Order: sequence, then C-alpha cells, then structure tokens
Amino acid sequence: MDKGLDIGERRCVLAFHAAAADSPRKLARFSHAFTRSRTAGAAVKCMTTTLGSLARELDCELDWAAADAAIAWAGEPQRRIITIYDPGYPELLREIAVPPTVLFVQGHQGAVSNPQIAVVGSRKGTYYGLETAYKIAGTLTHLGFTVTSGLAAGIDGAAHRGALDAGGPTVAVFGCGIDRVYPARHQDLAKKISLSGALISEFPIGSPPRPYHFPRRNRVISGLSFGTVVVEAAAKSGSISTALHAAEQGREVFAVPGSIRNPMAAGCHLLIKQGAMLVENINDIIEQLPGVLKPPSLPELKRVPADPQKTGSHTGEERRLLDACAFEPATFDEIVHRSGLTATEVSAILSALEVRGLVRSFAGNTYLKIVN
Repeated sequence: MDKGLDIGERRCVLAFHAAAADSPRKLARFSHAFTRSRTAGAAVKCMTTTLGSLARELDCELDWAAADAAIAWAGEPQRRIITIYDPGYPELLREIAVPPTVLFVQGHQGAVSNPQIAVVGSRKGTYYGLETAYKIAGTLTHLGFTVTSGLAAGIDGAAHRGALDAGGPTVAVFGCGIDRVYPARHQDLAKKISLSGALISEFPIGSPPRPYHFPRRNRVISGLSFGTVVVEAAAKSGSISTALHAAEQGREVFAVPGSIRNPMAAGCHLLIKQGAMLVENINDIIEQLPGVLKPPSLPELKRVPADPQKTGSHTGEERRLLDACAFEPATFDEIVHRSGLTATEVSAILSALEVRGLVRSFAGNTYLKIVN
C-alpha cells in the first residue's frame, strides 16, 4: 500500500506546484512527469532533474524556496499539506476530473473526512436568503454533515455561522493562499472555523485572491461534497458555477426557490428548470442522499414558534398591514398603498409589530414580515 510521499518527494511536488499553481495546464504536465518518475522508482535527484528540464521547457522555474516555506508552515500545530499522492487525500475530491495536486489544510482533518454538503449563494443575500442558509446549515449539522462553503460575504458566511452555532464543524475553501483571509472582514469567522472545522486552499502560501482563482475554488467546494445547495444566486454567478461543477462531477444539485421579483432567485429558478431538486425542507436534501447518513429523524425546516405573549392576536388593521408586508422587503410607501391605511396608522402599527417580533425593519425604510 502506498503510504504517501517522503520528504524529498513532497518537496519536489511543492516546488513544481508553486511554479505552476496559476496554470492548470503546466501543473498537469508537472504532475504527469512526477507520477511517471515515481512509478518508475526514480530517486529524488533524478526526479529533480526531470522536473527541472520540464520547467525550462514550460518557461518557468521550480520554486524551492516556496516549497521550504510551505513545509515550515505545515510544521505548526493544526496545519497539514495533503498531496494527491497521500492516502489522506479526500476520496470524493480525488474522483473529480481535475483534482487539486496540493491541499493546504488548517484545522481538523475530521471535518474534511466527514460527509459534506455544500451550501452556497449570493454575496448580496436578502434577509430571507441569509436566514434560510443559516437554518439549512444548522439542520444539516445536527444530522451529522459537515457544511462546506467559500467564506464569501452573504450566503456563504451565513452557512458557516449556522453550522458553527449548531455546534458542528464547517469547511471553508479559499480562493487565495490559506494565510490570507478574503474578505478581510471574515477574519474572526475564519478563526472560529479553524478551531472546530477546517480551512482549505489549493493555492500556495501568500497567493492573493485573484478573480480566476474562484472558479477553481468552486470546483473544490462541490468536489468535496455529496451535494450542493444553492440558496440565492444571480443567473450568472459563482454559485451557479459551483452548481454546474457539482452536476459535471455527478453530485446532487439542490436549489431553494425565491420570489420571481428577486434577481438573486433567478439562478436558483434556472437550476430548477435544468433539473435541480427544489428544496422546501431538509427532507428534500436528505432523501436524495441514500446511504450517506441515516439520521434517526428528518426534521422540517421550521422557524421557532412565536411567543404568544409577544404576538398575541391581530386586529384587523394589523392583519392588513402584515399582508401588505408580504414575504419580501416592502417600502413604507408600498405598505401604505397596499394596506389602505394612513401613513400615521402604518407608522404606529409597524412600530408595535416590530416590538412583538412580527416585522423587521431594514435600511432604506423597508420592512419584512417575519414568518412564525
């Protein structure tokens, strides 16, 4: 049984990986040459010579300094470098068309080896989308899954927080070096993830978040997971890219529908038209993954019931106003127009309903009905 690379071989892989990390074509050539040399039982010195010749042919240079820096980085607690030649490489990820040659991992290996479900979506998620991603992630965590996402603002961040708040691990896949958190405002979130879950990157230490890194990051998110859940996404977006990667990889694709007037729901509706499973509750996800986990119960994605002492019964005016708020943010003027109440009446009733937790206000003088 192959026990993985020795230190000399590992250094070779890291040197060519650093030299060609931004060129999948060159990286594939290096990987092929390395695999052929290793299969033939070549000594490390011979491998180095072969790879050096190939580097000159490809107009690049093996980066031994970067290799040594990566090895030093991995010498710290809770840090690992896993190559595709190592037995600890995630098996699902190994199955995709172009698996990463190297994975930098910070955190707990168990989070990576546990069954994973990806939850992704728009960086500009609505209240509905953020809440839905948070609840789906929390429920999946209670059922024993690791929730995987991309640490982006919006839906990704809500999914990570939902998993953490449910007491479980979550995996964040970077589109930059693992030593750089993007976006920067997620520094604290990344730290929390690393304490119970894992941070993962295929890019060398110090790599900045370049635009062309993120499509490659997306294939890793879906490749690690048995299925990908898209909560909110524009028709052309990174989340749709992740879902398409999942479909190409033979994995399940799930989409949460939204309002036809919400441009962030257009991508989900497109996926549903193309055959993605429409998600109304957690059963819609679990029932498509037979044999992955067999949880004792499949709870619905229900909200916490409202406190009767806070909500009480509704007057006729309150019911009209709640109906006017609908299930997506409405402006104050829209609520006045829909309800037929005066501006003074609407202002007073909105304030009372907000105190009781039935309505929430947002920037731009907009309001949203909270479903209980």
